[in-house]
Amino acid sequence: MGILEVKDVNKNFGGLKALSNVNLSVAENSVHAIIGPNGAGKSTLLNCLVGKLIPDTGSVMFDGQSVLGRKPHEINQMGISRVFQTPEIFGDLTVFENVMIPCFAKRDGEFRLHAVEGMMNEAEIVEEAERMLIDVNMIDKRHAHSASLSRGDKRRLEMAMCLVQQPKLLLLDEPTAGMARADTNNTIDLLKEIRDKRDITMAIIEHDMHVVFSLAERITVLAQGTPLVEDVPENIKGHPKVQEAYLGEAA
Repeated sequence: MGILEVKDVNKNFGGLKALSNVNLSVAENSVHAIIGPNGAGKSTLLNCLVGKLIPDTGSVMFDGQSVLGRKPHEINQMGISRVFQTPEIFGDLTVFENVMIPCFAKRDGEFRLHAVEGMMNEAEIVEEAERMLIDVNMIDKRHAHSASLSRGDKRRLEMAMCLVQQPKLLLLDEPTAGMARADTNNTIDLLKEIRDKRDITMAIIEHDMHVVFSLAERITVLAQGTPLVEDVPENIKGHPKVQEAYLGEAA
């Protein structure tokens, strides 16, 4: 059994069947990619995993606990962090201040900076935030205004904000969307470093096959809300159902 288990999940929007009998098992400390054409149900599935949507039927279990009916911040406290397609940072704060925020929120359960007193030594908070910036190669930009960062650096900052919470599962929603190839390759390298340094599971939704095949140990292919194939990357590339539904020329 995996750390993340999706069983018989269905989700309809009116007459549109977004997910149909989806089953997914993500092994602990693995990198699992979810791919498919536009409209395949990838984002709907991800939103079911983080509490933004509740399936009509089926179950979603993380580390032995159901995520269904929980609020997003409760799911975050369970050990699930999400990297959004567009980096979610606070542009009016510095890089260092951005990474400090989850430290406070984690200990208090609410997004209140003043609640740190008595929760965690301030020096420890600073040390933890600095360590995360070192891990994502951003320590030299700790005083930079976040709004001035490149998209690649904004992504690195968002990674640090997720990792400082020490998640068990990191969900990545098209982490290289809108990036130049150099930034894409840097993001791939960063994710490999994170995987090698930490006991962390990653589930990635991504259109860029270069990213998928560079990182994933296992791949699930969706088409029209239904899983077509789940296999190791070397078997996915040449699978006729996959080529017909999605990869085609990209393969």
